[in-house]
Amino acid sequence: MRILIPGRARPVRHQWAAALVAALLLPVLAGCGSDVASGEGAAGAASPAPADDVTASLKKNASLAALLPEDVRKRGTVRIASSVGAPPSAYYPDASTSRPAGLDIDIADAVGTVLGLRLTREEASFEAILPALGSGKYDVGTGNFGVTDVRRKTIDFVTYINDGQGFAVRADDKSLDEVTRLDQLCGKTVGVGAGTTFEATLNSRKGVCADAGRKPYKVSVYSENGALLTSLQQSRVDVVMSTINGLRYQAAQPAAGVRFLGEFHRLDVGFAFAKGSPLLKAFQGAVDQLIDDGTYRRILDKWGTEDSAIEESQISPPEKK
Repeated sequence: MRILIPGRARPVRHQWAAALVAALLLPVLAGCGSDVASGEGAAGAASPAPADDVTASLKKNASLAALLPEDVRKRGTVRIASSVGAPPSAYYPDASTSRPAGLDIDIADAVGTVLGLRLTREEASFEAILPALGSGKYDVGTGNFGVTDVRRKTIDFVTYINDGQGFAVRADDKSLDEVTRLDQLCGKTVGVGAGTTFEATLNSRKGVCADAGRKPYKVSVYSENGALLTSLQQSRVDVVMSTINGLRYQAAQPAAGVRFLGEFHRLDVGFAFAKGSPLLKAFQGAVDQLIDDGTYRRILDKWGTEDSAIEESQISPPEKK
């Protein structure tokens, strides 16, 4: 399958963010079974993504492609918006190029191959993708989007992993052993990404500290993952709330200086579409084929995210409680 990325120079802010993430995250995530690296190599260049091509043997499935709308079949392309931040979901292993890698990228590419589609991929900020789907700017979006009941009112999802919410602190911070309740955060500053379920969860439940007669926690919002990690390292935030897989990945890099505090809440994660999109059934069928033929498991093994495996894809399931 051919991936089309519009011919434009990546904005400086994205090059800076990728380089900053690379500087914070060092090589080798145990369990990937390959030369996994996400940080600076000995020569100072960004280390490569896992080299194994786990989708090379995939071919178009004509019966699944027939589920696509006629205009999409004739066009042979879909416009996909990808939020590119940090491994293992999506990141730039080489800061000098604009070719992303990661779990989200591999899953999307594999689905495109099964459906006989070329993906016209454009990078977009996480918080901009969902509104842009509703306006028709993109056909589908990826960005580790958790399925929530609030989002399901305006967005449809085709699930492909089970990830969710977790917390992390600096490795030398001994004030918390784990976080299983939000009142354990009282009096602390918590860093989150803009437009995320983490921001929504914390803002909607700030009253837990007042109920406990304690000082409220403060939510500090960042648009760039690199800036969020830097703020943690420089003690501008005390705790980071982010994806379980992302935080586990970071904690596995000793030089990142991050300690994972455990899972807080699991969520289904999926491709995002405008409500009622005619692409839903075809994408669901393609994900299910990847699960059945073993490609899906190979992708998760490649990125060390085996714990996020699902048994079958669902269309906009209720939020996990």
